[in-house]
Amino acid sequence: MKRMDYINWDEYFMGVALLAAKRSKDPNTQVGACIVDSNNIILSTGYNGFPYGCSDDDYPWEREGDDTKYNYVVHAELNAILNARGKDLKGAKLYVDLFPCNECAKAIIQSGIAEIVYLYDKYADTPATVASKKMLQSAGVKLTVFKTGKKEITLDFER
Repeated sequence: MKRMDYINWDEYFMGVALLAAKRSKDPNTQVGACIVDSNNIILSTGYNGFPYGCSDDDYPWEREGDDTKYNYVVHAELNAILNARGKDLKGAKLYVDLFPCNECAKAIIQSGIAEIVYLYDKYADTPATVASKKMLQSAGVKLTVFKTGKKEITLDFER
C-alpha cells in the first residue's frame, strides 16, 4: 500500500519557500519565494538579501536611521524572478510567506505570474501593501491565502 501522509503540492512549494527564507541573513525578517509552472515544476527560488557582489558584512542591517537595509535589500519575490534568468514565467504561481510589497507586485505583474499563494499578510494596512493589492487585482493576478491542516513539516537529516 502507498503512503497516505505525504504532503500536497501547495505544502511542498510553500515548504520550499520557507526553506529558502532560511538562507536570508536578515536579523529581523526572513522571506522566501518559490515560482512554479503549471506542471508543478520549480522554475526559481529566492530570498531577501543584498545583490550579488554586495557583501552582507559591508551593508547595514538596521531598520532605522539614515542608512538602512531598505536601501539595498532585494526582496525574495524579485530575487526569485531575477534568478529565473529569463525563463518564461507567464501563468506561473508564486509561493511566498509574506504578502508582496508594491515594488515586488510590479515585477510580478510584468513577469506574467498568474497567482500568488501567501502565508501571512503582516503589513496589510500599510500604503505599500494596499497599493500592491490594488495593482495585482487590476492585473488579474489571483491572490490565495495558503491553507493547510499541518502545523509543521519536519526535515530530518538523520534516518
